[in-house]
Parts: sequence; structure tokens; C-alpha cells
Amino acid sequence: MRWLDTYPKEIKVFLIASLVNSTGSSLMWPLTTMYVFDELGRNMTQAGFVILIQSIGGIAGQLLGGALYHRVGVKKLIVGALLFNALGLFTLPVISQTWWLFVTMMGLIGLFNSMSLPAIQAFVGFRFAERRGELFNVIYVAQNIGVALGTGLSGFLADISYHLSFIANGITSAGFGLYFFSYLSKVDRQQGEVYVPKKQTSSPLKKESTWQLLLNLRLYLFLSLGTLFILLGNSIWNTGVSPYIISEGMEKKAYSLLWTLNGILIFVAQPVTSFFKKTIASTTTAQMTLSAVLYTAGFAVISLFQHYPGMILAMILITLGEMLISPATPAFISDHAGKAAPFYLGVSGGIAAIGRVIGPYAMGIMFDAGGLAPVAFFATMTAGISIVMFIIHARMNAARVRAYEQGEQHTSF
Repeated sequence: MRWLDTYPKEIKVFLIASLVNSTGSSLMWPLTTMYVFDELGRNMTQAGFVILIQSIGGIAGQLLGGALYHRVGVKKLIVGALLFNALGLFTLPVISQTWWLFVTMMGLIGLFNSMSLPAIQAFVGFRFAERRGELFNVIYVAQNIGVALGTGLSGFLADISYHLSFIANGITSAGFGLYFFSYLSKVDRQQGEVYVPKKQTSSPLKKESTWQLLLNLRLYLFLSLGTLFILLGNSIWNTGVSPYIISEGMEKKAYSLLWTLNGILIFVAQPVTSFFKKTIASTTTAQMTLSAVLYTAGFAVISLFQHYPGMILAMILITLGEMLISPATPAFISDHAGKAAPFYLGVSGGIAAIGRVIGPYAMGIMFDAGGLAPVAFFATMTAGISIVMFIIHARMNAARVRAYEQGEQHTSF
């Protein structure tokens, strides 16, 4: 891949490590609903409850990860979270037959896995500030190549052993943690423990309390709410499409193939999203809004055409939306929040993750009551609300974005 030649060696190694870790992670998460529904013999409401508990842990992890970045130190935070996540995954095959132990452990896995996310995003944004927007996208592509590999294997592994997926995920999480320990130890020796650009050392984080930072609503609130509603609708894949495929008697690999398509598109459809960014969505705020439009269109397709070809078309539309929003949200916060970026990444991620809490449980109840139809309609409505949230966010931050594009990077509000 010649495009990698433009990046320094440490970025290339980081991309490889991210790819391996995402491969392991993606082996598990599409299978959680299948595992509870198929292996443990529970209904979709109970499967949704497991995802709810895991997502509550994820919200706590996002908030803690952002708040503890400067207090604990990035190395202890990232490495510790990844290793505890691995330990939890290794225990699942042992305790999974005890329902409440299984549910509790899924909550802890959600906590530790999410705790590392804002810390990693903030570290990348600080260390590679000049190219962070571009790098967020490249990391996203690398991670989703791993998703393509992992989800492509997940259905096949489900036919062999669900527990094998848990163990594989634990191994890759532990490996990622050891990689960060080695890498950040090297960075510590080179430049100390605080990874922020020198020009950002006079940050509002030292002068303002947590409450004062939270009052800067226009920076993060509507962005977070827009992402919340997208994640709420996106629960349809695990708590609508997945059980629909099983209940219709399709092979489990049909579900895996949808996510393989997702991973392939993220790699090969980069020219499409690049075209969008050069024409109708040149700013990060515009990219978020266009993403919400594509998500809405994708969910509407599932609502109108409840068959496998319709799911394929929906996955194409939704993947394009995902490709726009996933790099845009951390890039916007990293560009405009200064040294407080870890805090805002954690807060925005925590608020957005509420969608993952509500979605699976609500959709599990809807699916048990009426099948895929009410679930798809609900997803379409929530994605439509996200369009409104992102439009408000774009208008409230229009001056900030213009100033940034003109080279006036503000670190205070």
C-alpha cells in the first residue's frame, strides 16, 4: 500500500496494532445477541438487556476515560483498561452459564473497553496535531479492515464455538495493551508523560472546573445528541436484522456477510466519501449532517424492503454515512477543544453511547412484539432526528469552523 509511505514508522505500527485489535473485537460484538438468543436460549428482550448493561458500562468508561486522561496518565489509563478488558473476556467461557455473572461481566467489559477509547483518540490528536483529521480517517479505515476480517469469521466461528470468539478477542485486547505499554514507554523517555502540543499548554482545563467545561454546550451537546440518535437506530443490526435472519432460517453467515460488505466498502469506497468532502460536505459539521441523511435513507430501505437484498442496499448507504461521521466527530473536538479534548471526547462519547443503551432493549421488545417492521420504522425516525441535531450543531459552530479554516485555532471559549 503505497499511500502508507507518506506516514512515519510509528503511525504504520499503530495502524497494524489497531487492525489486529479491531479484528479480535469484531469477532465478538456481532455475536453477543446471537449467543444470548441461540446458545443461552434467552429471548430478544433478555438479549437486549445484556447489551443495555454492556452499554451502561460503556458510558461510564467513556466518561472516566476522558476525565482521567491528564490525572492518571495516558499510559496507565490505556494499558490498564485494555488488560482488564482482556481479563474479563477470558472469564466469559467459564461464567457464561450463570446468567447474572455473565451480565455483570458484560457490563465490566463495556466499562474497560470504552475507557481506552477517548484516551487513544486524544493521544492521536495531540501527538499528530498537524495531520490528525487525515489520521483519524486512516485509523478508521485500518480498524474497519479488521472489522471486515473479524465479522467475516464471526458467523463461521459461531458454528464452531462462541467461546472461541471471546478468547480471540481477549488475546487481541491483551496484545494491544502490551503494544501501547511498549510504545508509550518509549514516548515517555523521549518527551515526558504529557502529550500535548506546547502551544496548547495554557488550556482552560487548568482554569475551569468540570461544571464550567460542561456549560460550553454548543461545542459538544448537539453533536453528541446527533450521534446518540444514530447509534439508537443502528441497534437495528444486532436487535433486528440478526434475529430476523435466524428466525427466517437463513444461515448465520448471511449476517456476517453484511458486515464483511461493510468492511470492504470502508476500504474501497474512500473515493466516494472523498468526493463528498470536496463538494457538498467540506467541513466536519457538514460531514456529520450528510452522514445522518445517509443513515436515515438506509434505515428507510430496511423498513420498506424487508428482505436480504434490501439489507444489502441499506448496508451500503449506512456504511457511507459511517465513513463520514466516524472520523469527523473526534476531528471536530480535537480541532476546537484544545487541551480539554480528552474531557470532551469522553463526555460526547458517553452521551452518544446512551443510544446503545436504549436501542437494543427497546428494539428487543419491539422485535418480540412485531418482528422487524416496527424496529425498522423506529430506526428511521431516530436517524431523522439526528439530521436536525447536526444542523443545529453546524449553525451554532459556524463561526468557530470558519475561524479554524482560516488558521485561527482557538483553545479558549
